[in-house]
Amino acid sequence: MEPNIYCKEERFDEARTEALKEHYAAVLRLLGEDPAREGLVKTPERVAKAMAFLTKGYAENPLEILRSAMFREEYRQMVLVKEIELYSLCEHHMLPFYGKAHVAYIPDGYITGLSKIARVVECFARRLQVQERLTVQIRDCIQEALHPLGVAVVIEASHMCMQMRGVEKQGSATTTSAFTGIFLKDHRTREEFMTLISHEYR
Repeated sequence: MEPNIYCKEERFDEARTEALKEHYAAVLRLLGEDPAREGLVKTPERVAKAMAFLTKGYAENPLEILRSAMFREEYRQMVLVKEIELYSLCEHHMLPFYGKAHVAYIPDGYITGLSKIARVVECFARRLQVQERLTVQIRDCIQEALHPLGVAVVIEASHMCMQMRGVEKQGSATTTSAFTGIFLKDHRTREEFMTLISHEYR
């Protein structure tokens, strides 16, 4: 038998998990459930750990993520990472919204590892969010860390707070965008970015 070369390990703050567990048990009781019944005995702990994971972005520094892999490079064309999956929680109802982020920048002396762009999206998404702020935070982080000639971010997402409750519109989606530098000043550069991420181009 081949040795197991991969081992997934999750770490949780025990004190925080215990405190959250008690709160979620109280929520179950307030909803009319019995947290002591067989199917729910471990639910408060599972939810506590799930919420810790879904909000782990608060403990991460997105600027440090980018700066950990900065390289001098004279490349001055568009760098685009598109269709980055994202999952976040709406801060108004704490229900999920999910979709894809498209992120581009034009370097001005420095580039970063491609995976770091996806990690920055993940870092900001794993917080209580609104899509508009998430879009701007990703843009501003890349601009501050790399000082590129411009940054472009577009997010397309579906919101469970619109699909499961309220207006209950199942097919709805929301698109937000944020630009800096050359993407604002040069419409041809912005149009190239929009074409590259468009559904027709794919």
